[in-house]
Amino acid sequence: MSIPTTRLGRTGLTVSRLALGTMTFGLQTDEAVSHQILDRATEGGINFLDTADVYPLGGTVETTGRTEEIVGRWLRAKGASRRGDFIVATKAVGKVGPNPWDQGASRKHLLDAIDASLKRLQTDHVDLYQLHSDDRETPLDESLEALDVIVRSGRARYIGVSNFLAYRLARAIGRAELHKLTRLVSVQPRYSLLFREIERELLPLAGEEGLGVIPYNPLAGGLLTGKYKPEAKPEANTRFTLGTAGGMYQDRYWNERSFGTVAQLHQLADEAGVPLATLAVAWVMANPLVTAPLLGASRPEQLDATLAAADYKLDAGLKQRLDELTAEYRKGDAPR
Repeated sequence: MSIPTTRLGRTGLTVSRLALGTMTFGLQTDEAVSHQILDRATEGGINFLDTADVYPLGGTVETTGRTEEIVGRWLRAKGASRRGDFIVATKAVGKVGPNPWDQGASRKHLLDAIDASLKRLQTDHVDLYQLHSDDRETPLDESLEALDVIVRSGRARYIGVSNFLAYRLARAIGRAELHKLTRLVSVQPRYSLLFREIERELLPLAGEEGLGVIPYNPLAGGLLTGKYKPEAKPEANTRFTLGTAGGMYQDRYWNERSFGTVAQLHQLADEAGVPLATLAVAWVMANPLVTAPLLGASRPEQLDATLAAADYKLDAGLKQRLDELTAEYRKGDAPR
């Protein structure tokens, strides 16, 4: 198994074509298993690691930062000389403390947040620093100026955003150009066979602007593994029951429409002789605008099928069938 590399957007930064998302670390998976997942991913060829200061997923304000600490201890165990072997990305904006200013994209919070993240990650810089979501209460200019300070200070090499609507991302790019601030180089959106809305506006914008695209949820919270059954209740210790996030994932995917599509996708995967998880990630990778899908896992062996997507050659005819089968997911949620 080998994972090819590519450039992150129009930057000179080379990253693996698959990335590891770490949001399960510290709640769904303990530290020992989390380190095993990191080992499995990097041994499989991944050099691109993504985290956030609010992780673990499903936690509370009291658990924020735990995931970065787990990643930081793993990086330290690898040794200072190995830090340069990994592209480390993190994010800020979510609530991480009791004070009203312990969240958002204000200058105060971002400058505090980057220092806290670096301390937890036990490094003097991150390679990519991202706004985790769009803070409408803070002027874009203020957020962009704070990100510019962070890059110029050496605490981050590049900056990006996650969960931005296309028009807000376009405006952020324009404001940064106007004020000659550090340019955004990437966007991290939700994207899978069961969520294709970003193909309408966000992906074309990313293509025109040369942004790297780092999609999360390529397996739709695990539904695209085919292991869940519509007649059963969501299993314990999965995305669909995990702490404060379980309800969100059920709202996104746990419905008759999604399960019906998954059944048809499973049939196509069986015909192709490939695990549905491999096929789902390979489909995301086949989009020429995608840089590196984020793989998630709660056990190291779960990465076997998704890592295999790097070597899987998705036949054009099969891709067309997948496109046609899931075309409705480009249009948003159907009425219920």
